[in-house]
Amino acid sequence: MNLTRLSALMRKEMLQIVRDPRTLALVFIMPILQLVLLGYAATSDVRNIPLVVLDQDKSPASRTLLESFRAADYFRQAFDVNSESELRSLIDAGSARAGIIIPPDYSSRLAAGRPAQVAFIIDGSDPAIAGTTLAAATLIGQARATALSVERLAARGLAVAAAPAIEVRTRVWYNPDLIAAYYMIPAVVGLILQFLTVILTATAIVRERERGTIEQLIVTPLRASELIVGKLAPYVLIAFIDTIEILAGGVLLFGVPINGSLPLLLVLSGLFLISNLGVGLLISTITSTQQEAIIVAIFYNLPSIFLSGFIYPVAAMPRVLQFVSLAIPLRYYLIVVRGIVLKGVGMPALWPEVIALSIFAVVVITSAATRFKKRLD
Repeated sequence: MNLTRLSALMRKEMLQIVRDPRTLALVFIMPILQLVLLGYAATSDVRNIPLVVLDQDKSPASRTLLESFRAADYFRQAFDVNSESELRSLIDAGSARAGIIIPPDYSSRLAAGRPAQVAFIIDGSDPAIAGTTLAAATLIGQARATALSVERLAARGLAVAAAPAIEVRTRVWYNPDLIAAYYMIPAVVGLILQFLTVILTATAIVRERERGTIEQLIVTPLRASELIVGKLAPYVLIAFIDTIEILAGGVLLFGVPINGSLPLLLVLSGLFLISNLGVGLLISTITSTQQEAIIVAIFYNLPSIFLSGFIYPVAAMPRVLQFVSLAIPLRYYLIVVRGIVLKGVGMPALWPEVIALSIFAVVVITSAATRFKKRLD
């Protein structure tokens, strides 16, 4: 590989990028915009669920129960109604996602020491919200029932109850407050980098062909491998700048701590970037126009969102899809970036992913160089 020819091609490619201010602005501004939008939107936290209340008892006991729901961060008492038909219409319209019906005999049954039943209606059209709502309502109800039991024992002079037979003490590692942003932002970093690098490089060789400059590159002494590396290197530099930019945005905007080694994260991010840049170049060698290249790049990127573990756990997928996901570099990078950022792990824990990314990078770069060599013949 001739360094003089290679450096000349890299300089030419960099000048071509710099002379396109719109693309350059897109490369450096779009990642931050995507980080902000996805960082706030792509969250599994469910808070302030609008709650409609039908309190048919209107007693201090019922108000205490409602206060337990309001005190939790999950619910927001949005409506008070006087009939079940009003409650139904609000849930049907989507104005409320849950409803609570307190019967007229609620306080009297509690005062008599009998169990009191409360109806809690959940809109199940969105399973994610419905699941969280169900779990929160169940826990709040259990907590209130336990408090009432303690009050009754205290009233009977049995304030000291027997210790439970089993006591489970939970401890959450790595993300004690269960903040969704800490889990999602590292994944968003990988998603943005993949979309950006694949689409940018997918048009690299196609652009030369559309502008009629590919013939000039063919007649030069450049080898196919030198052309691939020369096309790749400027985008690697740009992608590294984007990586640092997005990581800084995650720390400053969302407070995501980087618990592991930042140099290690950057090195392994470089391996991930090379893999995706290679995919983009491979797409560029098998397409004829920039429009076709972008369509193929999008066709490659979209399944990555669902098969990489960005949204859904890979272990929960059918085995066929788990096997397909092995061909997606983002799957391995998500394990790497989440492991370093959240858990602070090092290379000993990440060897399988590093080996997989290395194999993928070698395969796609070799395939791109071989494919372009065929185009030179």
